[in-house]
Amino acid sequence: MTREYFGTDGIRGTVGQPPITPDFVLRLAHAVGRVLKKTESRPTVLIGKDTRISGYMLESALESGFNSAGVDVVLLGPLPTPGVAYLTRAQRASLGVVISASHNAYPDNGIKFFSAQGTKLSDEWELAVEAVLKEPPVWVDSKTLGKARRLNDAPGRYIEFCKSTFANDLTLRGHKLVIDAAHGAAYQVAPSVFHELGAEVTSIGCAPDGLNINKGFGATHPQALIDAVKAQGAEYGIALDGDADRLQLVDASGRLFNGDELLYLMAMERIARGEKPAGVVGTLMTNKAVEMALKGQGIDFVRAKVGDRYVLEELEKRRWLLGGEGSGHLLALDRHTTGDGIVSALQVLQACVRSGRSVAELLDGVTLFPQTLINVRLADGQDWKSNASLAAETQRAEAELGDGGRVLIRASGTEPLLRVMVEARDAAQAEACAQRLVAAVQEG
Repeated sequence: MTREYFGTDGIRGTVGQPPITPDFVLRLAHAVGRVLKKTESRPTVLIGKDTRISGYMLESALESGFNSAGVDVVLLGPLPTPGVAYLTRAQRASLGVVISASHNAYPDNGIKFFSAQGTKLSDEWELAVEAVLKEPPVWVDSKTLGKARRLNDAPGRYIEFCKSTFANDLTLRGHKLVIDAAHGAAYQVAPSVFHELGAEVTSIGCAPDGLNINKGFGATHPQALIDAVKAQGAEYGIALDGDADRLQLVDASGRLFNGDELLYLMAMERIARGEKPAGVVGTLMTNKAVEMALKGQGIDFVRAKVGDRYVLEELEKRRWLLGGEGSGHLLALDRHTTGDGIVSALQVLQACVRSGRSVAELLDGVTLFPQTLINVRLADGQDWKSNASLAAETQRAEAELGDGGRVLIRASGTEPLLRVMVEARDAAQAEACAQRLVAAVQEG
């Protein structure tokens, strides 16, 4: 069976258009509540959200839907996605719900769910919810209706959790940081975490108005952070996205470090502590230089499909702890059950404090391979997989690159596009190979 509503990270879309409408969201919560009641007599669900203006409307719809199925609701207010995952586990709740469209602009929103253990839910669970959505609602009587209450200290509890992931014998005292919360869910908690660990903190992107989430600030717009770090004379800048599960880091020189580099650094920090990782999971897009550097340290490396969901699945299958994407979705399963931008930043800063070296110094010797990525629009019905010219050109490029690069060709999951990526030690070589591959696609 295929899922009609659920994508790779919950249900997402433009507010006011199906499925992100209050009537559908009410029915969705009612269906989820009925699924929960198959195994629990009185489930409790936590609901958190980011700072989009539509969060008020969708929160009310979810609350009504759950209550109508006999499910109790605890409202957390604005809180990062990983904060909801943590509190779901800490509060022994049946389910965690996040109202967020992550790094998207404010006209979009979405709903995603966490299990009682603070982990993403399975395809089978999502299919069960979609099956109940097709059935008529079963409203409970007044005596059985769910209740709602607010957890007023949710931000404080999450702040303490984040701080607990930083070594007790270390401090950020003497370090000057700029924190950019993208006018999103971490606008309250992120500056407090780093300040309470001793850092001198300047905040930007921490004044949400319901319409400015991810607008010109945050992990998807790092220039604002680069400018602020230079203006403040700060040591580092930390940018999160709208729901704070993604991290970008900038140093005083304005150098932007991507998720691949930070993932390598997190692995090296564990080696320095005498806890050598068995392996690390990246994605099809992870830079080959990082793969080679990890293998050079005797650490296994495997690639999952693009998406933190698939990275997590691979980690769980192999019982490994570290994984992530170049976009800044990083997973440290010995610290949290899901990707967390604040926790990931603390792991990076911990490596610097413990070693007395900067991020740039810790990454000395790891030079990312230049990547050329070209999106090619496919004609209706174009079968690129049977393109003999493309197959021949791919073989030629791989032979030319040898161990010093790689070719990745994959179809977009959302648009009629073919993504052609070439990595090489030399940027000009990567560009030339990619252009030849694009020409072969267009010939077909």
